[in-house]
Amino acid sequence: MQEYIFDAYETIDIFKYIIYEWYQDNKRKFPWRETNNPYFILISEMMLQRTKAEQVAGVYEKFINVYSTIRSLVKSKPEQIESIVKSLGLKDRYKVFINAANFILDNYNGILPDERNLLLCIPGVGEYVSGMVMNCAFNKREYVVDTNIARIFNRILDLNLKGEVRRKKEIIKYACIYFDTENSRQYAYAILDFAAAICKSIDPLCDVCPVNKYGLCKFVINIKE
Repeated sequence: MQEYIFDAYETIDIFKYIIYEWYQDNKRKFPWRETNNPYFILISEMMLQRTKAEQVAGVYEKFINVYSTIRSLVKSKPEQIESIVKSLGLKDRYKVFINAANFILDNYNGILPDERNLLLCIPGVGEYVSGMVMNCAFNKREYVVDTNIARIFNRILDLNLKGEVRRKKEIIKYACIYFDTENSRQYAYAILDFAAAICKSIDPLCDVCPVNKYGLCKFVINIKE
């Protein structure tokens, strides 16, 4: 029996539906996933940078209860903002929220734009955060790449990329394919949860990986980076 070898495009298409199916039974629940409010989603993504989601959850809820709008955030005292977010770590993180809120108020009349190039003008917003806001707040089919997503594509496609993999053109190309789908918001959460639970950086759970189960294991290599 001849084995069929999928090309990279087919692999990404098959992969995204496999993990979306897995996600239906294994999704993580976080408060920012229960809203479509662009401001709330932006705040959550800024908090999630280099911070575990479980650590962010409580801080996020307190933050949006106190600062329910961009205007209320702009009017607040810096020390009050710092007292809420300091447990997230990273020195002066509170200034990121202040600078972003002031910019949005001054340049966008307090309303987050639904265009990636405009989001990227906001202080503290990079490619990843802008991509997540576009997908999760506006349901746009915009690529998202972070270290976790880059690791997955590097593995399943046997790209053998080294260094700052998330910035490689190949990774961005395949991320564009992955996110070109209806309900890209849920596909974004699916791949992030899959990276956290299964395709981890250290000691990935290959034995229970649905990618292996459905016959794409030939692409899951270089597991022990």
